[in-house]
Amino acid sequence: MTEIKTDFEIRQAKEEDVPEILELIKALAEFENLSDEVVATEELLKKTLFGINSPAEVQIAYDKNKTLGFALYFRTFSTFLGRPGIYLEDLYVRESARGKGVGEALLRRLAQRTLAIGGGRLEWSVLNWNEVAIKFYQKMGAAPLEEWTTYRVTGKNLQELAED
Repeated sequence: MTEIKTDFEIRQAKEEDVPEILELIKALAEFENLSDEVVATEELLKKTLFGINSPAEVQIAYDKNKTLGFALYFRTFSTFLGRPGIYLEDLYVRESARGKGVGEALLRRLAQRTLAIGGGRLEWSVLNWNEVAIKFYQKMGAAPLEEWTTYRVTGKNLQELAED
């Protein structure tokens, strides 16, 4: 594997990074035209990302004291592979840092984390209209799973489904 020379670093997020993480989440939501769906707060992120049995982790790319981007992910499991994997929930790079290898470095870090846990796959979803991201992911060796459709249950429907 070719090592990429960068002027930035990537590290595991710490609790004190929560304000920056929330800012990046809001920037991502704005980019995706989904700002009205963000209900996360700093308090909630501290509890869920850094509390006991945290379900997700975050890698942060930064240059000195400036956050350039982040990758938020969690472990999955493949019954067919019989191995764990990682699901990339969100990858976002500030507009000012795009084209400098930040996204590639974050994705490579997650590939390394996947292999470190004995994982068999790294996967994620991308909005169909985000052609720049799709081209980037394909350049990185990812392939779309055309035969799969993502389903989601939220809000009132989730409450109703949970009722006996």
